[in-house]
Amino acid sequence: MSGEDGGSRTGTTPAVLRDYALLADGHRGALVGPRGDVAWLCAPGWSDPAVFSTLLGGTGRFLVAPASARFVWGGHYEPGSLIWRSRWVTEDGIIESREALAYPGEADRLVLLRQVRALDRPARVRIVVDPRADYGRAPVRDAHRDAECWWARTAGLYLRLHGGADLRRDQQAFLAGEVTILAGGHHDLVLELSAAPLEQPCSPPGELWRTTEQQWASTVPSLAGPARRDAALAYAVLRGMTRPGGGMVAAATTALPERAMAGRDYDYRYAWIRDQSFAGQAAALAGEYDLLDDAVAFLTDRVLADGDRLAPAYTVGGDPVPHEQKLAWLPGYPGADGRTGNWVRDQFQLDAYGEVLMLLAAAQRHDRLDSDAHRAMELTAAAIGRRWSQPDSGIWELPPRQWTHSKLTCVAGLRAAARSAAPRLAASWSALADRILADAAAHGLARDGHWRRAYDDERVDAALLLPGIRGALPPEDPRTDRTHRAVLMDLAEDGYLYRFRPDRRPLGDAEGAFLLCGFAAALAAWQAGDTVGANRWFERNRAACGPPGLYTEEYDVRQRQLRGNLPQGFVHALMLETAVTLGQVDPCH
Repeated sequence: MSGEDGGSRTGTTPAVLRDYALLADGHRGALVGPRGDVAWLCAPGWSDPAVFSTLLGGTGRFLVAPASARFVWGGHYEPGSLIWRSRWVTEDGIIESREALAYPGEADRLVLLRQVRALDRPARVRIVVDPRADYGRAPVRDAHRDAECWWARTAGLYLRLHGGADLRRDQQAFLAGEVTILAGGHHDLVLELSAAPLEQPCSPPGELWRTTEQQWASTVPSLAGPARRDAALAYAVLRGMTRPGGGMVAAATTALPERAMAGRDYDYRYAWIRDQSFAGQAAALAGEYDLLDDAVAFLTDRVLADGDRLAPAYTVGGDPVPHEQKLAWLPGYPGADGRTGNWVRDQFQLDAYGEVLMLLAAAQRHDRLDSDAHRAMELTAAAIGRRWSQPDSGIWELPPRQWTHSKLTCVAGLRAAARSAAPRLAASWSALADRILADAAAHGLARDGHWRRAYDDERVDAALLLPGIRGALPPEDPRTDRTHRAVLMDLAEDGYLYRFRPDRRPLGDAEGAFLLCGFAAALAAWQAGDTVGANRWFERNRAACGPPGLYTEEYDVRQRQLRGNLPQGFVHALMLETAVTLGQVDPCH
């Protein structure tokens, strides 16, 4: 990666998604690009306006990069953490920048740590600090410095920068300059952004780094097996994207296109019920209960509050998702318009109720449900009883129909809940599951005996692998086997799996392969006794990432590129679940 970017200011042109690394502390996330740019950071929380927004063409940025015009990039995560090390080989030597959001994070205050190191020779490093809140529309004001720090404000945020003594006010940015680092030395930058005045002193950089290292070491499990590195990173991503005691965002970003110029660019900085269930079930399987407990608490609160009006998604704090609106002043990521909010808030997704039951049942198996969660389980089953026959938007959030996957997911959830319920409830829930399954069998089976997408749609859908994996039917049920075979025959290509055929175009022309579906294929093969096939699916799909090891929702097989928002939480959840199930990693307990 060259240090120049087409004549524009270094760090302002977005990179391909596979090259971005995630920093996260549970309350917000940042993307760091290959040119040393923090290209995306919302503050103070996940779905608040971005203060660094060059990813979507905004002006706010935080750059740390070699001053040399020519360099190549690399990097890696420190094991079991979201501490990232950018690495540049220049004409004069090797430079590293250690990056992290101080962990654990605080709800209203973030601390961004950057430690630049000259490994073998003296290094000159270019630094630009230019936070601009409200997606670039709010420049810095009230800037001043004292003996130790720079102070400023941008919109309603208070800013304090440590380590910027060599930086000066710039006509195009808040602060800019170069720092020379001696061979073997380092330079620390600590940026604080807060919704309240920064009155307390900031801890020294060394202490912040030690705390962050220790907290990640105590949070991410020590796994064994050939896939342990990727599985540990998947767990760290899930933990970093989950607000403590709250919800997990589906992704850290908004408006990254699933397909260029196709209008499919959405805001995923919210907590989806389905994604939360996937993450909690994966954590339970891995033997790590902090993520499971957070998922249970979040879904329990939502069910108790909303009952059969449960929305598909909420903010991580449990509030309604904002209405969708365009960020008209931003160019957007190339191929897409900038936008915030999500119209999913107005949908009914029946399968979400089944997912709630499966999560609560998984927690019950580990004796981790309180009285509120038991009551939420009963309310969820009752809501299914009232609403299961209604059309819904389904897992892929499409116009309402009688989606077969939604019905079967409720069957799986009811059966899982019944196995741990009192006899009276177990009998009632099992009978309801039988009734829904009978309706699906009467209206949702294709002529050759596999499950079809919807009652009025003969096509197959990769999502129909999931109910079989989750226990809606016994593994030996012929409908499960026929569906598995039909999905692979029609939707598999080159070791990847697509959701469905939207039209007559070849697979890959309409959209990318869905990595969630690829890991589901691995689990389905494992359940069918095909150990070799399961591991082939797993290895093929876990390789569909960039150098940092992060996954998006879709993968462009032909171009080997990531598509959509980054990183996609439920893909990391299924990757972790599959790794544990296949014995690629050993669970913690």
